[in-house]
Amino acid sequence: MYRIGVDVGGTFTDFTLLDEATDVVRFFKVESTPRDPSEAIESGLKQMLAEFGLDARQVGYLGHGTTVATNIVIERRGAATGLLTTKGFRDVLELGRQARPSIYDYRIGKPAPLVPREHRLEVTERIGADGRTLTALDEASLEAAIEALAAAKLESIAICFLHSYRKPEHEQRAKAAVERLMPGVYVSVSSEILPEFREFERVSTTVVNAFVGPRMGAYLERFRARVRALGIPVEPYTIHSNGGLMSADTVRATPVRTCVSGPAAGVVGATEIGRVAGFPNLITFDVGGTSTDVSLIHGSSPFYTGNRLVAGYPVKTPMLDIQVIGAGGGSIAAIDDAGALKVGPRSAGADPGPVAYGKGGVEPTITDANLCLGRLDPDSFLGGRMHVDMDAARRGVDAKIARPLGLTIEAAAHGIVQIANANMSRAIRSVSVERGYDLGEFALCAFGGAGPLHAAEVAVECGIPSFIAPREPGTVCARGILLSDLSSDFVRSHFADASPDSWRRMLALFEEMRVEAQTWLTRESVPPARQRFRRTVEARYLGQNFEIKVDADGLGDPDLAVLIERFHAAHTREYGYALHDRPVELITCRMQAIGDVPKAPQARIAGGKSLADAVIGRRAMYIDAARGWRETSVYQRERLPVGVDIPGPAAVNEMSATTLFFPGQTARIDPWGNLVVKVAS
Repeated sequence: MYRIGVDVGGTFTDFTLLDEATDVVRFFKVESTPRDPSEAIESGLKQMLAEFGLDARQVGYLGHGTTVATNIVIERRGAATGLLTTKGFRDVLELGRQARPSIYDYRIGKPAPLVPREHRLEVTERIGADGRTLTALDEASLEAAIEALAAAKLESIAICFLHSYRKPEHEQRAKAAVERLMPGVYVSVSSEILPEFREFERVSTTVVNAFVGPRMGAYLERFRARVRALGIPVEPYTIHSNGGLMSADTVRATPVRTCVSGPAAGVVGATEIGRVAGFPNLITFDVGGTSTDVSLIHGSSPFYTGNRLVAGYPVKTPMLDIQVIGAGGGSIAAIDDAGALKVGPRSAGADPGPVAYGKGGVEPTITDANLCLGRLDPDSFLGGRMHVDMDAARRGVDAKIARPLGLTIEAAAHGIVQIANANMSRAIRSVSVERGYDLGEFALCAFGGAGPLHAAEVAVECGIPSFIAPREPGTVCARGILLSDLSSDFVRSHFADASPDSWRRMLALFEEMRVEAQTWLTRESVPPARQRFRRTVEARYLGQNFEIKVDADGLGDPDLAVLIERFHAAHTREYGYALHDRPVELITCRMQAIGDVPKAPQARIAGGKSLADAVIGRRAMYIDAARGWRETSVYQRERLPVGVDIPGPAAVNEMSATTLFFPGQTARIDPWGNLVVKVAS
């Protein structure tokens, strides 16, 4: 049987295939189809199965990562959505919070609400913060609001009543009424999507889910139909933002959980690569065609967050803590009104793509700049299956950047790359130095189609002593999908002082969630022997606004003191101090349900015969203004021997990426096939 992981990026769609009988892993890559990502998946699967001579009926697992939900929000092409909310709270979605991310920049405004005011309707009802019913649900006002939304011919309805996380009955009655009066409409209910406190984040997350739900559902149906047409007998899974997998039916109900789907798979893959290779502390550096995604892994454990902005809209759901910036191979270089050179965040994507792709692009990109510098081989894209035009890249950089700025083509191209590197370095510092971590204790794990191309210079700029380029780095996100388990998160808000009685109530809530989690795992066809559960408590000191996650695994009724000590230790790690005499509040309990699945193994490789045998050519490569052009050895990755030093400057070619390192830097292949580069300070 075969296991396949697919990652859909803005420019390329990547595939990793594991033969379970032999543990052989194979890689493949095709251009993405942004108008319908499922087209590229179908095309790539068909080509890959044909090229490797495989029978589609022998595929026993198919998982994929996608940016469809995020793109729907970014492009604001979701469903026409309405909102039902408690009387008096119609404008919570628009008021938001007073915090401003750029307080001194008057040009930055808030994005328009995804639900216009005329489609945000109030219902007479009220639940108190303690869960008591203050005002009974008025069925007449509910039906009148639903009929008004039906008359507007909306496709999706979000329901978010005040304090429904305490008592969801009013929301459930409203959901039943919507389904009765608006048959076929998509319904998103806050007590199912996010049953926890903080009203603005809860309504925003529920609305985002409703906004993307119908379009995401249509995409999933096209995807499933294309998979079935190829003869693949299994239902596909999707990786979600916390690095776990969900079935298509679960994704259809909660698509908001997939907002960082693809990048999350990359962090999962990098964590396992670093663990096996002996690098427990990593900065992940995933540079694709559209964006750069960075994250921090410490002690072989990635960091998680419960909040992020998606195209300016707050989304509160457990997810891997990934910083995303608009800098990728397709990022466009341009001169602004003040005559300064800017790179990104606009991207040429897959269509029309960089100028060199010859598909109608006229604005030079980072990929075009790297071609001009001799850092990319125009005949090696996708293992030679895709040819690009270096002369077109030079003409584009010359016309749009070099001549207007009075520079040579080389100086202009190098300037583009330097600006991109500076932007990438800032993102790395934001997840590390700004949180108190010393980058000298980390390695940079470079992947994505362009990560290994920029890693050597970015590592120097950030003071990172080494970087790792895994095998076929352009497919690490797809490989991460083969390393992911099924998982889902369950949550209950609690609100109580840390007393023995409140701890017992919290343990009872954990037991309720465990039953719910077991039901979900059983529905996902996970046998009891492969079911696992992780418990987390969110706590804070009395008077604090925000909580810290505390591991609650293995704790029972007599262990409240152990939990509090764990909280003090977690607070010290986060803030550098603990207040042992301050009362502690227990705010939220969370349970992660995990269904273990077989993983793609990390196998040792034999490596090539010799360094000389791996050389496939030499070409001139531009280093920098001081060193100019240097003759550079070009190696084929698969032929490199294990454990032999490779001096820079050098370029290492493989199907999905090119890895560069420069004079004074050395590299070697480790026993697992990773290219480990030592960077001069």
